[in-house]
Amino acid sequence: MRALSAAETAATTHPWAIHAEGLQVRAGRQLAVNGLDLALNTGVHGLLGPNGAGKTTLMRSLATVLAPAGGRLTLLGRPVDGRADLRPVRRALGYLPQHFGFYPRFSVREFVGYMAWLKEMPKSAIPAAVQRAVDRVGLTARADARLRTLSGGMLRRAGIAQAIVNDPQILLLDEPTVGLDPEQRLDFRELLRDLGTDSCVLVSTHLVEDVAAACTDVVLLNEGRLVWQGTPETLAAQGDQSHPGDSPLERGYSAVLRRHRAEAAR
Repeated sequence: MRALSAAETAATTHPWAIHAEGLQVRAGRQLAVNGLDLALNTGVHGLLGPNGAGKTTLMRSLATVLAPAGGRLTLLGRPVDGRADLRPVRRALGYLPQHFGFYPRFSVREFVGYMAWLKEMPKSAIPAAVQRAVDRVGLTARADARLRTLSGGMLRRAGIAQAIVNDPQILLLDEPTVGLDPEQRLDFRELLRDLGTDSCVLVSTHLVEDVAAACTDVVLLNEGRLVWQGTPETLAAQGDQSHPGDSPLERGYSAVLRRHRAEAAR
């Protein structure tokens, strides 16, 4: 691994961890994110929206997997475009996609260590960082188990471990609780709250109760645009018993979506 320059290791200040202005991102030929304005900083932010709202496309763009097709995107104060050197940003990112690739013969420890190496962590720091990440997701006893032998929930936790191994400043988690049992989801919520004290964490999920339990802020997307942003409590207050849902937060979510669709149809 090459040595890092002084400019790359120097402390930086920026008003927002994630800042998008008029952001456009394509998924294939479709403009899945269209004119998005978003500003996020430290804390746990829940990303909600119906299927096809553009959540996964947005997450992939923030993870620098998809380049913006228009507008402006800055991560940790650095512009993200076709000309930018993204390595400093990527070293400070953690990303768990919905479906992630892995070598089945790798152990959990080898997998997380390999991902730490890809993130250009110092070689001497990797073993301790791997152990800490594995411990935090509750896989200590299975650290040397092959990935192919893990259950779906354990594999998901290994994915979370690789996302947090570098103590990222921006952590992007796409449907992280899929496959987790109720007890594991409770543990994960506690981990999220811990991570959000120092990092900007964005969690895309269909499970509104996870947002209510762990998130300080809610971002609601529909048709590739930001339609609402605020606290879970404020979102819950948007609805009433006339709106569908099993909880105040679900009813608030339904109310905001219905209102947005009605306004768009005018």
